[in-house]
Amino acid sequence: MALALVNSFAPPVRLDHDAHKESPVIDARNIGVNFKVEHGTVEAVKDISFQLYRGETIAIVGESGSGKSVTARTVMGLLSKRAVVAPKSTVDYDGANILKYPERERRKLRGDRISMIFQEPMSSLNPIYTIGSQIVEAIRVHQKMSKKQALARALELLKQVQIPDPEARLKQYPHQLSGGQRQRVMIAMALSNNPDVLIADEPTTALDVTVQAQILNLIRNLQQERRMAVILITHDLTVVRQFSDYVYVMQHGEMREHNTTEKLFANPQHSYTKHLLSSEPRGQANPLPEGSEIILDAKGVRVSFMMRHGTFFKPELKELVAVDSLGLTLRKHETLGLVGESGSGKTTFGQALLRLNDAENGEIYFDRQPIHGKSRTEMRPLRSRMQIVFQDPFSSLNPRMTIGQIIEEGLVVNKLGATKAERLDRVREALISAGMPGNILSRFPHEFSGGQRQRIAIARAIALEPEFILLDEPTSALDLSVQAQIIELLRKLQDERGLSYLFISHDLKVVRALCHRVIVMQHGKIMEEGPVNEVLTNPKTAYTERLVKAAFEVA
Repeated sequence: MALALVNSFAPPVRLDHDAHKESPVIDARNIGVNFKVEHGTVEAVKDISFQLYRGETIAIVGESGSGKSVTARTVMGLLSKRAVVAPKSTVDYDGANILKYPERERRKLRGDRISMIFQEPMSSLNPIYTIGSQIVEAIRVHQKMSKKQALARALELLKQVQIPDPEARLKQYPHQLSGGQRQRVMIAMALSNNPDVLIADEPTTALDVTVQAQILNLIRNLQQERRMAVILITHDLTVVRQFSDYVYVMQHGEMREHNTTEKLFANPQHSYTKHLLSSEPRGQANPLPEGSEIILDAKGVRVSFMMRHGTFFKPELKELVAVDSLGLTLRKHETLGLVGESGSGKTTFGQALLRLNDAENGEIYFDRQPIHGKSRTEMRPLRSRMQIVFQDPFSSLNPRMTIGQIIEEGLVVNKLGATKAERLDRVREALISAGMPGNILSRFPHEFSGGQRQRIAIARAIALEPEFILLDEPTSALDLSVQAQIIELLRKLQDERGLSYLFISHDLKVVRALCHRVIVMQHGKIMEEGPVNEVLTNPKTAYTERLVKAAFEVA
């Protein structure tokens, strides 16, 4: 009876199918995907059906681990060897079941007629090739075009996705770009061959709010010009409401509900959909204890890089000042937000404060102790007291190590825990604190969704019981309801352990809910700083006003 109730909101055919005169460009029916794991089988996707018509956007929403990305990878033919697709599954593209295609035919479709923007750009871009050569390859694999023509097309694409200084970026490598810039490169590659179908898996996760609107508008404009169909996989319901025509809601590998965007938001039927729509970062930081001491103090910090311009035979080096003589103070128990668009220098500044990159000038004091002159060896005793959670959990978790080994490694290096059993207890406790089960120690990072991997990265930091954590976009890969859980978790840990956070983010809704104060950065400079409510309610600069408007108002 309960099962019939669940499925009544999600029939195999769309509720608006009578309104469409033509056949869908993609008609997926009864998709089922199992993964063989060490102790049996995991049902990742169970009996999923959806239809996509030319010129429209459908959104697939749900929490991390709901099966959204697995569904998309089934369409693309990019599942791992452990995956088993159910025999009854069909994915009709222009009337033919592409699940029956030989691998060579699937490869011809991939990147040409059906293209995909992946969630984690650092793991999708090849670190040993320049950005230009990777875009050129994506073009020339599917189009008869000279290298010179492909390079001109690559430059045009980078301009379309609003990447700063596109000529210089063509000659750079992925590690030289910020997270948001790498994501824009991935979008440029996906659009390079004018596909019929674009699958966008969290395409704006790494982008700041102002660029997010530009990118989504760009995709929509291209869609209207070429009648391209888009599958948008996201946890950002503001984006779904603004850009999609039809919404599918997934949970635990099953379809809970689907309907036109307008009807689903106006009158959600399933309890899970109602839960999703009511989830948004709420509350505010607990007041600071009186007389909180300063734990981190920085003055005049400057970091610059030499960027290569010009041609191969006449290279020209120009200095890029990423952090322009900045300072800040952070107190015990305090959360300080560092916000700004991608490429503004937020992460570079944060890493300089932890001595993970070298500042040319400036003074940095941690717990009143000067650390700006310390060598790597001299910094080592302080490392367990200051931790970092990176933006991209896939590239920060060793793919060859189990979850237990990854988290335990820090305890071993810092000589925490007298015995292995004691260390493993701390590992399990950290995982549970971060909202993950304690029985996943023997599993590997690739077996988890993006959001789950981010929680594992948070657990790794928590396990060392630090006093200060640099959080670099820690909630960017998480869906709304899990974001709320992580905010509560970070608040709870702060209260219990007196933690101090430097919170780097482009999500101003999360910053408002978590931070005491906020610093707004642009082009390596501080534009504005002050109490979070004051800055976000009454911004003093046009730049901050633009950020606030993009975050809190639907464009």
